[in-house]
Amino acid sequence: MKVAWVFDVISPFAYLAFKQFPRLPATVEVEFVPVLFAGLLDHHGQIGNAEIPPKRRFTYRFALWRARQLGVQMRPPPNHPFNPLMALRLIIAAGCTRQAIETTFDAVWLHGRDVADPKVIADLAAQLGVSDVQSAISQPSVKQKLRENTEWAISRNVFGVPTFVIGDEIFWGQDGLEMALDYLRDPVAFEDEGMRAIETVGVGAVRPGSK
Repeated sequence: MKVAWVFDVISPFAYLAFKQFPRLPATVEVEFVPVLFAGLLDHHGQIGNAEIPPKRRFTYRFALWRARQLGVQMRPPPNHPFNPLMALRLIIAAGCTRQAIETTFDAVWLHGRDVADPKVIADLAAQLGVSDVQSAISQPSVKQKLRENTEWAISRNVFGVPTFVIGDEIFWGQDGLEMALDYLRDPVAFEDEGMRAIETVGVGAVRPGSK
C-alpha cells in the first residue's frame, strides 16, 4: 500500500513521527511530501502554536517530554519559528530521499542547527552530494515542486503537519500515527455507526471573523 506523508522540518512533531517510521508495516510504501506549513496556515486562516506565547512554551515542553517518552533524542534549534524554505528546497533538490529528509530533520532537531543559515545548508548539501547548493535550491522546478506539494496537500484537506494521507483519509500529528496504524490494520473499523455519525454533527456557533 502506498501512503503520503506531508511534513515540514519546522515541526518538532514531524521529527518525532519520522523517528517512528520503523513501526509502519513492511507492506507500506511512503511517498514523502515536503510542504510549507505556513502555506497551510494561511489557507485555513490559522496561526501556529508558536505565535501564541503561552502555547509556544507548552508546545516546546510537550515536544521534549514526548521525545523523552519515545526515547528519541531532541535538541531544539536556536530559533523557532525559523524560515524552513532553504531546507525544504534542499530536500527536494536532493531527490526527496529518506536520507535527505533524515539528515535535515536531524540537523534541526537532533543537533539543534539553524537551517535558515546558508552555511548550515551548504554543509548539509555537501553531506547529501548536492553541488552548487544555491543554484540547486534556486531552480524554478524545485520552487515549483514545493508550491505544488503544498497545493496538493491543501486539496486533500491537510491543515497541519505531520499528516498521513491514506486514500481519502488524513491522520494529523505525531500522535495521529497510532490512529493511522490502526486504520492500516483494519480500515473497516473506521466505517462503523459511531464514525459515520461524526459526519452529521452540526455547527452550533461560529466566532465572528472565523474562516
